[in-house]
Amino acid sequence: MIRLQQDDFNVTTLVEAAKSRETGAIVTFIGIVRDDGIECMELEAYHEVAERELAVIRDEAMKEFPLHSVDIIHRTGPLRVGDNIVLIVVSAGHRKEAFLGCEYIIDRLKQTVPIWKKEYLKDSSRWVGGEERHGHS
Repeated sequence: MIRLQQDDFNVTTLVEAAKSRETGAIVTFIGIVRDDGIECMELEAYHEVAERELAVIRDEAMKEFPLHSVDIIHRTGPLRVGDNIVLIVVSAGHRKEAFLGCEYIIDRLKQTVPIWKKEYLKDSSRWVGGEERHGHS
């Protein structure tokens, strides 16, 4: 599943859905809004392109590593400190492949997916995008 959405996600439901008889490992990554001087943030995406690019990244990861399933959910809209931003759920037969696949996905996501973040500080705001996002999720 690839999805951009405003609502929060249920990690447990997606982890349970990733299980199969052949699954030996499930790795999850959850990016969270942290308090590094911001009050809140707004995430915007070019939805069609972002979803297509997330699907390409999923397909690349599944080709590169022997993964059973990959789910990626990225939130958009207003978010506060402590809110979930992104969820990646990767299942594989073994832990190493699951970890490597998950790391590959989050690194590629940050490089290529058109999602922009506006951070609101106490007295100002700033747009952050692309590689600059590394410090925030």
